[in-house]
Amino acid sequence: MGLFFHSITMQIESLKVFCDLVETGSFTLSAQMNGITQSAVSQQLSAFERHLDSTLVEGSRRRLRLTREGEVLYEYGKQIVESEKLLHSRMHKVAEIVSGTIRISAIYSIGLHDLAGYVKIFQNAVPAVDVQVEYRQAPQVYESVLDSVADLGFVAYPNRDPRLEIVHIRLDPLILICPPEHRLANLGKLKLKWIGGEAFVGFSRDIPTGKAVERILRTRNVNVRIVMEFDNIETIKRAVEIGAGIAIVPLGTVTQEVSTGTLVALPLQGDEFIRPIAAIYQREKVLSPALKQLISIVKGRI
Repeated sequence: MGLFFHSITMQIESLKVFCDLVETGSFTLSAQMNGITQSAVSQQLSAFERHLDSTLVEGSRRRLRLTREGEVLYEYGKQIVESEKLLHSRMHKVAEIVSGTIRISAIYSIGLHDLAGYVKIFQNAVPAVDVQVEYRQAPQVYESVLDSVADLGFVAYPNRDPRLEIVHIRLDPLILICPPEHRLANLGKLKLKWIGGEAFVGFSRDIPTGKAVERILRTRNVNVRIVMEFDNIETIKRAVEIGAGIAIVPLGTVTQEVSTGTLVALPLQGDEFIRPIAAIYQREKVLSPALKQLISIVKGRI
């Protein structure tokens, strides 16, 4: 019986990798989110295609496109992955078990660039508590918290909701990034009007940060040429690195690229170039001492 459930768990984990690949469009990001190599992501995709005798994904590694069979697998696979999470949540509630697990749902930029180090600090202090982090789009983070799939969520530009408590963490500066050879790279602190007419790589407009950037540009009457829009920070950075355009992103997400010289980060003049980051949890939730300690660590450091 144990081997049977182990096999089922492995299949669900593979489905999660496939769903993450579909949602991010990136082998690199999907691998990072699941703690595996890009090769392992490719192997799991190939295994599904052999098992189903179908091609699931078409196009290049940069521009993935689902086939009809791939769309069916994603639709039902997503349901299975989410149902497995709900099963664990409901089982813990029914049995009234303190599981020793804190489940976190975070948007990509916070989860990948801010949260990991502080989770490590927490686990060194409280090794008996396991912390599980999933990376999702903002609407999915809210959904996970409200459905009790996640104990704690991390978002930018938090939405007010009577069912949620909002813990304000910090204000994250928004900066402009460009390749080192770009004409703006050596100008220092920029006035926003200087980027008028530039090719611009943006966040998808349903992303909170994308909405904020669009609003700032509109209120300042600055028109840019939007050449690409993506739903995650990693793809935006790669597009800027290859010279597709410039972008406005949170400062904390480009530390590595700035240190290695593949991107230049330029501050923008104006007080509105900030992104509020917050933790969210259910208002009716009774916080465990471990969860309170994690919030305290993150609030003090992130």
